[in-house]
Amino acid sequence: MTDIHPSARDAARDLLLSLGREAEGEWSAPGRVNLIGEHTDYNDGFVFPFATPFRTHAAVATRTDGRLRVISTFDPIPVEVELVALDAIFPTVDGQHAVPEWAAYPLGVAWALIHAAGADASTLAGADIAFASDVPVGAGLSSSAAIEGATASALNDIWQLGLDRVALAQVGRRAENEAVGAPTGIMDQMASMLGEADAATFLDCRSLVTDEVELGFAAAGLELIVIDTNVKHAHSTGGYGERRASCERGAEVMGVPMLRDLSVADLDRAAELLDDVTLRRVRHVVTENQRVLDTIETLRADGPRAIGPLLDASHVSMRDDFEISVPELDLAVDTARAAGAIGSRMTGGGFGGAAIALAPTDAVPAVTAAVEAAFAEAGFTAPTIFTVSPSQGARRDA
Repeated sequence: MTDIHPSARDAARDLLLSLGREAEGEWSAPGRVNLIGEHTDYNDGFVFPFATPFRTHAAVATRTDGRLRVISTFDPIPVEVELVALDAIFPTVDGQHAVPEWAAYPLGVAWALIHAAGADASTLAGADIAFASDVPVGAGLSSSAAIEGATASALNDIWQLGLDRVALAQVGRRAENEAVGAPTGIMDQMASMLGEADAATFLDCRSLVTDEVELGFAAAGLELIVIDTNVKHAHSTGGYGERRASCERGAEVMGVPMLRDLSVADLDRAAELLDDVTLRRVRHVVTENQRVLDTIETLRADGPRAIGPLLDASHVSMRDDFEISVPELDLAVDTARAAGAIGSRMTGGGFGGAAIALAPTDAVPAVTAAVEAAFAEAGFTAPTIFTVSPSQGARRDA
């Protein structure tokens, strides 16, 4: 199975043609599934995601007038700005976007990339960029990191800036934080930039040191099922920012720079110092960091069939301590386990999106059917269910 998706790739090329331009180059970047390690990244902690086969494709033609024009199959009205005007648009103030929110992602990447490279915007070539994607939007599979990675990879090459993949991931994070206004960490961008086939990226979010860890799902007769609840969420609003603020408050009271600096042994002291809600937020992050480390150790020692209880414990922590699950996610997780999955958890930022279930290959049809039936019985919107395999990160395709 190839992880090039011709339909999205062709759609990006055709969209560029609708502007009267032929593609001079094509780039793509994947979304990601986080196997374990949720809401730990912005606490300088540990995460363990992998790149999916679903990708955002960017078809690009250069311009000589110093203008950047972007267009997407999600919104086929082009958005055009001068490169030298990007500093007047970003950073976004009070969540008010001077451009359509979707366009703040690629335009924000251009702005952050210019600053990261110390480039003079007035000397850079303009570009027309058309985007098409098969990364499910709002499912917690990081469609945002995919568009950031495709844009950063394309402009880094076109402008010959020479930034490495980690630097491009940092560019993507700055764009999401400051141009879009979503207070996310760097996990999604790192997974999208660095992914490798049949491996997940163990990332230390403080040092940005990474290690590609073989998963061995196929060899063990396992599949990772994604259950998209079709409950949409938006990171730039609501509970995500509140959870981050709770984490910062907890670290301050505990006298550490970040929650990364606490261990499970510190939780008794935390219980004496923190209010109930902040304690539970802190407890999730501290125990989730430990679960990431335990998952990698278990994979290496006992193989992927042994990690199920860690996935289960992660979901309980997100449901009860971090309170970011929703009834649809809980039903997906519980039903998948009952139907034969060896472990299941919600994945992504929460408040909707997707759950994952690690299941024997021969149990995938039963898990799928059981979840679909449970959603129908509960009166929920039908879920979208598919399997994913770890895939390659951002790249130039043509």
